[in-house]
Amino acid sequence: MIFRLPKWLHNARFVFFSLREEAMSELDKILAYNASFVDAEQYAAYQTNKYPERKLAILSCMDTRIVELIYAALGVKNGDVKMIRNAGAVVSHPWGSVMRSLLVAVLELRVEEIMVIAHFDCGMRGLTAQAMLDAAQARGIPADRIETLRHAGIDLDGWFTGFDNVEQSVRHTVNMIRHHPLMPSNVVVHGLVIHPSTGKLTLIEKGMRDE
Repeated sequence: MIFRLPKWLHNARFVFFSLREEAMSELDKILAYNASFVDAEQYAAYQTNKYPERKLAILSCMDTRIVELIYAALGVKNGDVKMIRNAGAVVSHPWGSVMRSLLVAVLELRVEEIMVIAHFDCGMRGLTAQAMLDAAQARGIPADRIETLRHAGIDLDGWFTGFDNVEQSVRHTVNMIRHHPLMPSNVVVHGLVIHPSTGKLTLIEKGMRDE
């Protein structure tokens, strides 16, 4: 004899587990998944070392559309490259954390080539400081705090402003990396733009050795 749950009880169980899953935070979900990932030893397929196999570092955007697309479109896999991501794939300051990461990749992790890969339809294109500051106030940041930062000499307008043209932004970032006083001259720096839907690459700047 096959025992079957009454339909009402089956539905109640479905609702219960659905509500429990909805009540879980994203952190809870990730920690639960991680526990099963480790228990099943799924990490084995990703094991490599800290040195990129292809001696390549990529500076790209944090856009969700290219998180996996960029790997597939370039034909690179885990262990091949050092991947650095930020909003817009830009180096906005020669002594900021992005430039430091690139220098660590070159000077410590054997990288010999750098690709700056931005993308079309980027959210940083046309971004204004005023829009960001308005959004900050809408999220509860008081206006007087913003004014205090301005009076302290912090250039919020320059810091928050995006770019008007993605190709020009790529060229600017390539130039900043290429001519950084601590970047060895034999490191090749390229600039590209990827299409966020098709993955098609457009070459903007092709680097040469000993530039």
